[in-house]
Amino acid sequence: MNAAEFVQPDRLWSDLMTLADITDPERPHTRRSFSDRFLDGRRWLEQRFTEAGLTCHLDDAGNLIGRRLGSADGAGTIMSGSHSDTVPDGGRFDGILGVLCALEAARAFRDAGLVLRHDLEIVDFLAEEPSDFGLSCIGSRGMAGALTTDQRALAAPGGETLALALARMGGRPERLDTPRRTDLRAFLEVHIEQGIVLEQDGLPIGAVTAIAGVTRVEILFEGRADHAGTTPMDRRQDAAVAAAGVITFVSRRATELARSGQGHMTATCGIVGVSPNASNVVPRSARIVVDIRVSERAVVEAFLKELETTSLRLASEAHVRLERFRCLSDTKPVTCDATLIRMIEQAAGQLGLKHRQIVSSAGHDAAFVAQLCPAAMVFVPCRDGRSHDPEEWCSPEDAANAARILTQALQDIDRDF
Repeated sequence: MNAAEFVQPDRLWSDLMTLADITDPERPHTRRSFSDRFLDGRRWLEQRFTEAGLTCHLDDAGNLIGRRLGSADGAGTIMSGSHSDTVPDGGRFDGILGVLCALEAARAFRDAGLVLRHDLEIVDFLAEEPSDFGLSCIGSRGMAGALTTDQRALAAPGGETLALALARMGGRPERLDTPRRTDLRAFLEVHIEQGIVLEQDGLPIGAVTAIAGVTRVEILFEGRADHAGTTPMDRRQDAAVAAAGVITFVSRRATELARSGQGHMTATCGIVGVSPNASNVVPRSARIVVDIRVSERAVVEAFLKELETTSLRLASEAHVRLERFRCLSDTKPVTCDATLIRMIEQAAGQLGLKHRQIVSSAGHDAAFVAQLCPAAMVFVPCRDGRSHDPEEWCSPEDAANAARILTQALQDIDRDF
């Protein structure tokens, strides 16, 4: 029996639109991790999981998991899912599509009367997007045993530590040093591409072969605040001057590396702040967070050395101090499992859907779950490649295709793993 035939596109689409509407009213579509609005979405998801016959629980890392028991004791667990949190003013599909396609697959198995040999788990990972703690993929890090003590001690601007926030979400951070899960046999994650390749190629499905590593570095320069009118230009300790030099270096050098044939490379200074941030005051301090994404590990390691050396030089030239140069988070590039990639491609072929292999230049929870078991991803197009934006859009047809591919691939994994 082919359970993919029992996927109901209208049911899936209704769920997508309903969850998207659980948003901060003034900032659609916003449902930030650790917020009250996020918990509203979680409660809605738990209700849908339960209605689908799944048994729900929160794991130690605060991930919401719906479980459907298999027929074979000791066969292990097949997992699928993504995340329900968003960036500010984010879209209706980033993360959400993966959670709800996995839910639709579970409902398709139920409606088909098909019990898998393996246990099936549908997961909503906590805080995949960058949070107020300066860290992303918190739930999947925790599941993989990769959420360090230092990371759990990170504090949000209001002073709450990540450990306290995890406990507030229902997690048990004190237990995250215990051994990792050993029952997982395979993981699949559906996601919008967040790029333009599939749409421009006219293809409905991408089989992801690798996930770029994401490294975030905080740079803090400290100078001296002085009167902007009375302090001569050659006697200033202007922290913003050094920061401006870093921003220029990051853009120029990343562009050179991206053109060098050494794989995917991007670097972005997405957080820039100066203090006291007044038009008539020389900036006392300047803080930058650099987001670096590569498909080749050696590239980021060399770039970080260049970045630190350049930051020290710029600080000296501006007569300020490089007060802080620290790595906030660092994930290595991940190669997806070849067998799972083949199964995704076979499922697409069985359903008559054209497809191609593709590299993910965005980070995903699958990169951490890959530390526990074979993992792979299914991409579908998003209009104009837009994501992290209110205009983010995936067509109902592409969403249904993703659910069918996932359902078919999960059924094949159950048979062969």
